[in-house]
Amino acid sequence: MDWMLKELAESVPQTRHVVVLSSDGLRIAQHDTEPDTADRLAAACAGLQSLARSISDVFPGSTRQLKMIVIEVSGGFFYLMAAGAGAYLAVAADEGVDAGLMGRRMRDLVARIGAHLTSPPRSTVDGSAI
Repeated sequence: MDWMLKELAESVPQTRHVVVLSSDGLRIAQHDTEPDTADRLAAACAGLQSLARSISDVFPGSTRQLKMIVIEVSGGFFYLMAAGAGAYLAVAADEGVDAGLMGRRMRDLVARIGAHLTSPPRSTVDGSAI
C-alpha cells in the first residue's frame, strides 16, 4: 500500500503525513511518517469520528457515517476521509497546500482502492466482535 500513499503525497505539494487507520484509531499503513507520529494521528482520528457522529445527529436522516473532515490550524490542514469498511485515510499538510487538489486526490485514491482499504472488526477468542 506504500506506493499508493506515496503517489498521493508526491502529487500534492506540501503534504506532510499520509496515514491509513482503522475505525478504532489503529494505524494500518503510513507513508514517510514516523510510526509514533502516525500512531498519534490515528488515535486522534478515533476522537474525531466520535465527534462527527454526534454532530450528524443535527441532520435528519443521517446515517451517522463520517465522510470527510477538514481542520485548518495555524500552520496547516488536516484531512480525514472514510476510505472503506472500517478504514480511514488521514493527511496532514502545510498551510500552503492546495486544499481543493488535496480533496480531489484523496477522493481519487479512495475510489481506486477503497475496497482494499478495509479493516474488519476484530473478534474475541469466542468469535464475537469487539
